[in-house]
Amino acid sequence: MNQSKSFLRIATVWGVGIAALAIVGGGAWFFLYSAGSEDAPLVAQHNMPRYRAGGLEIGISTDPATPHVGDNRLIVEVREPNGNPVSVDIDAYAEMPAMGAMQAMRAPADLEETAPGRYEGLMELSMRGEWPLTMRFQTPQGQPVRLQFDLATDRAGMPIAAGGTSIGAEKQSAMHVGVGNVGTAARGSINAGDSGMPRYRAGDLEIAIDIDPATAQVGDNKIMIEVRDGEGRPLQAIDIDAYAQMPAMGAMPAMRAPADLEEVSPGRYEGSMDLSMRGEWPLTVEIKDPQRGDKRLQFDLATDREGLAIAAGGTPVGAAAMPTDDANVITIDSRRRQLIGVETGVVTQRNLVKAIRAVGVVKLDERLLSQVTLKYDGYIGDLKANYVGTKVRKNQVLFTVYNPDLLAAQQEYLDTLKRRPKSSAGSGLLRASRQRLALWDMSASDIKSLEKRGAPQDYVAIYAPRSGTLIERNIADGGAAKKGQILLTIADLSRVWIEAEVFETDLELVQVGMAANVMLPYLTGRTFPATVEYVYPFLEGKSRTGRIRLTLDNAAGALKPDMYAEVSLQADLGNLLSVPEEAVIFAGASRVVFVDLGGGRLKPVRIKVGRNVQGFVEVIEGLSPGDTIVTSGNFLIAAETRLKTGIEQW
Repeated sequence: MNQSKSFLRIATVWGVGIAALAIVGGGAWFFLYSAGSEDAPLVAQHNMPRYRAGGLEIGISTDPATPHVGDNRLIVEVREPNGNPVSVDIDAYAEMPAMGAMQAMRAPADLEETAPGRYEGLMELSMRGEWPLTMRFQTPQGQPVRLQFDLATDRAGMPIAAGGTSIGAEKQSAMHVGVGNVGTAARGSINAGDSGMPRYRAGDLEIAIDIDPATAQVGDNKIMIEVRDGEGRPLQAIDIDAYAQMPAMGAMPAMRAPADLEEVSPGRYEGSMDLSMRGEWPLTVEIKDPQRGDKRLQFDLATDREGLAIAAGGTPVGAAAMPTDDANVITIDSRRRQLIGVETGVVTQRNLVKAIRAVGVVKLDERLLSQVTLKYDGYIGDLKANYVGTKVRKNQVLFTVYNPDLLAAQQEYLDTLKRRPKSSAGSGLLRASRQRLALWDMSASDIKSLEKRGAPQDYVAIYAPRSGTLIERNIADGGAAKKGQILLTIADLSRVWIEAEVFETDLELVQVGMAANVMLPYLTGRTFPATVEYVYPFLEGKSRTGRIRLTLDNAAGALKPDMYAEVSLQADLGNLLSVPEEAVIFAGASRVVFVDLGGGRLKPVRIKVGRNVQGFVEVIEGLSPGDTIVTSGNFLIAAETRLKTGIEQW
């Protein structure tokens, strides 16, 4: 009996537990079923970027967050402002633009609705690079919506490029179950975006603009423009001038296609442009508003290419606002940046070394030159050094010379020597006679020989003052020699000079003691180390160059006077702020670079430059360390800038 009661108690407990589990499970199933029904709002992903377009709120992201080559999952959520999901037919694709001979590549995302208002699909990105993403659909009310995003492999995120505005973090946190009573205030914030057209901000105005067909064609193209103030109120009866202009090409003049705009509804203006041929037709929109100031926007427009891309004068709504003082800023989307081949670099300080090259000539060392002259008129007897180029040694006899006065002076010396008192070692008269012979270039050994011989010598020997090479001869055997005439020139070629011409702009960098390398064209592969010995204090007027002097040892005689030489020097300029040479555009007296402001915005900046060294240009003013500048593709950007903005720099 007790066992039966125990069994009944256990069965009762199990029954109560099973019933409780059934109630809890049923409630959970009902909650999940309700959440999955079309009438129940779905909880939004809080970490998904959200945008407003066409009166709807769109969330979009990729998995992985940093796209890679291969399959990438695209996730899209479409909702009303109160959070209710919206079912629409979405066409989404990423497209790498054509580059040279390579055609454009499209990666469609076959989106399927996996939950109410949530769409998922795969995109296959076949190679690394820029893959701008386009998403199009129609709202339940039939309004077209077209959004564009900047997407690239190996780069996280997809910043919006056109067609919508980013929703702030505070709005995202409010979009969840229970926000259905946001009310009129939230709905009232929807302004020009209701048209579904891409919107741009220019000062305190918001301009929506689009064309029909979306891909411009040869012939008539409809253009639609909506203009609103910062609070979303349409601006009526304002003067808008819009035209597309194909730039001049060679002998073909520029062609303009005006759009005769008419106001068809408050703040909405429509017109038609006749594009007469295929190609690029940059579009200009000028808004004349006396109250808020004139605005000028430029767009990239081309036949057979979908959509418009802002080039200058405004920023997409949702992007960072362009400062009012940056009127010359142009905007180039990621697709055109890739087509142009835009590359950027950071302005930094570099240790620059200037390579200076100069053309030089081998010269005689003027300190090792000797010239042979006479202090009297005479006649040449035996000429020993009888040809240019002969080697001579110091104290070697060069030639003998006859002079009647020298002969008389020898005889006078001998007579004085004979009359000298034996007790006197040397009288003043004898010393004067000896000194006279010495001044007439008789050597001490010849005077002693004269004393021993006791008779004067008709022809007196003239000796070499130094060892070297005879480089000049102006006498011959038996010829007459004039007093003071240069008879022979002897040069010591064991050491030579290199005199080089340095350009005036580099001359201040050359200092005495600077190391240099000397190369001679006929001695291929040989380099002679040298040192700058002297910088001449004047310029050559015709060539506008300055001379420097180097000294080289030439014991082997490889260096010969008047040979050409190449001189290489390295001048250390120190740590200087610099940019790559290709980043600088030379426009007359101006030097211009393009500063990357982010978001596809480029600003032309005039800079003051210094020296051009090692492929880098010194920046004296106009840039700061850390600035990002365009280093490649800037000439094409400059062409667009000249065409679209006409900035002062040009």
